[in-house]
Amino acid sequence: MQRAFKSSPQIARRSRELFRTLLNADRFFVIAGLNVIESEEQTVQVARTLRDICDDLALPLVFKASFDKANRSSVVSYRGVGLDAGLKILEKVKDQTLLPVLTDVHCLATLGAAASVVDVVQIPAFLCRQTDLLLAAGQSGRIVHIKKGQFASPRVAVQAAHKVLSTGNSNVILCERGFAFGYDDLVFDPTSIPEMRRMVPEVPLVVDVSHSLQKPGGKVRDDGTVESSGRRFLIPTMARCAVAIGCNGLFLEVHPCPDEAPVDSQVQWPLGKVHTLLSELLDIAGATRARETSCV
Repeated sequence: MQRAFKSSPQIARRSRELFRTLLNADRFFVIAGLNVIESEEQTVQVARTLRDICDDLALPLVFKASFDKANRSSVVSYRGVGLDAGLKILEKVKDQTLLPVLTDVHCLATLGAAASVVDVVQIPAFLCRQTDLLLAAGQSGRIVHIKKGQFASPRVAVQAAHKVLSTGNSNVILCERGFAFGYDDLVFDPTSIPEMRRMVPEVPLVVDVSHSLQKPGGKVRDDGTVESSGRRFLIPTMARCAVAIGCNGLFLEVHPCPDEAPVDSQVQWPLGKVHTLLSELLDIAGATRARETSCV
């Protein structure tokens, strides 16, 4: 039986306030952080650095980090620090930086605990059609960030948003992260943003510039297991495209030393280069009129 997670008035109010801030961002908002939590010290430091960068650029920021990556390609791949330790670290991030935080949830068993801490519940791409998970996330009262599956058309992704909206929770964000092109490649279709905006104009749209450049299962280890690879050098190109077509937000995974990241290292952007990239993207976003014309 599905377990319901009911929103409190306080959670609902805070979610509405944060959602309005993101929706009304002058040019775009940012969801950025670590792919997966490695340590408390690193997580807090990355959050502080991103906060300072986005404060300097007047960009709304949601910090993201995963306590568990349940969809790794191999059973020996690093998954994270686990639910209890991960949520304690995310609480420290909130306390020490005052940032809203996001984490992904893979099952109903962990949703309640996660929703009691984080401000945004993320539904992973592989689970974007899991009705019970979407409904429970909506009932939590938190903002629900839905990754569009690599197998899903814009129309299918919009149906996922409607599932959450059916709970009375209107704080829903859809995220484009590319579609499967053969077995080990992804392609970002920029038309998906105006397509989804026409169908659900009330839902903010995000482009995941990191995972759109992932090559799932693209790297074979010496022991025969596989892991994802990617094309980090194209992250600026993808981000320029995303803001030019009028996305509401950018999703970016960063790391102080990307080559040392235990998960998806080839699609992590260096933390030291984030300010330069976002500064350029603000100029592009200021020049485009894509959001004004997308529903013509």
